[in-house]
Amino acid sequence: MKTDFVHGVIPPLLTPVDGEERVEERGLRRMVEHVIAGGVHGILSLGSNGEFFGLDPEEQERAVAATVDQVAGRVPVYAGIGAISTRECVRAARRAGRQGVQAITMLPPMFLTPNDEELYRHFRTVAESTDLPMLLYNNPDRMRANLSANLVERLADVPNIVGAKDSSGDLVLTEEYIRRTRSKNFRVMAGRDVMILGTLAYGGAGCVAATANIVPALVVEIYEKFLAGDLEGAREAQFRLAPLRMAFNLGSFPVVTKDAANLLGLRVGEPILPNSRCTEPNMARLRKILVGMGALKEGETA
Repeated sequence: MKTDFVHGVIPPLLTPVDGEERVEERGLRRMVEHVIAGGVHGILSLGSNGEFFGLDPEEQERAVAATVDQVAGRVPVYAGIGAISTRECVRAARRAGRQGVQAITMLPPMFLTPNDEELYRHFRTVAESTDLPMLLYNNPDRMRANLSANLVERLADVPNIVGAKDSSGDLVLTEEYIRRTRSKNFRVMAGRDVMILGTLAYGGAGCVAATANIVPALVVEIYEKFLAGDLEGAREAQFRLAPLRMAFNLGSFPVVTKDAANLLGLRVGEPILPNSRCTEPNMARLRKILVGMGALKEGETA
């Protein structure tokens, strides 16, 4: 299975919505152009920052369809799967295949606490239901399951499970994913934006970075400078990015990414309820961070 395209910087694309919380396609297409102009190497539709959990199935399909159409083959498109039952995940994987994406990413089931054997059967069943490459998505802060290194090593032997995004924040776990699968053509991606360089240094393939919605060129700079052997430049770019990622606690997840995009004039709409935008004091803090990193000019308004 060809997996060379699984690398680099992949933003979990924001999903702009209108007043009825339906996908606002013009805004979505504008986001696609924004991140592609920043040099990203792929786009993830229906990631956590894309608020997949707040969209009904028809709106999820619209989001993926509009993304694939706007990208028009310029970079690979990944579709996220976050359903609970294995049956529904199989449906989502097959639907993604019909929509022309290049790969899928998949969370463990929300709400449940399956053991490793149950998770193995779950991921393997979905992987075997599609011809698409699959990336595992470990996000224990949001899920009730943490994908162990033993489990990931075992799943890496399933032919079309080709990689993993690790958002655990545990660089030891990321390293173990990489060490245990390094002979299997398995690609590990950073899921914590402050750990992009660390993951690359261990042999990771890139990152799925929410901040790449806002400052894609800066995130790409970390990756490209590392590949070029400019470790000091990559480190400085990682340090410049850190304040934005550390600001994510200014609002409920994943509100801050959307608020930052709106501050930049990308007009992505409101967060999907029950989430709401940051308080005015926190918006002022977020604006100051964007100004400090050069993403927004002092006094500039959207």
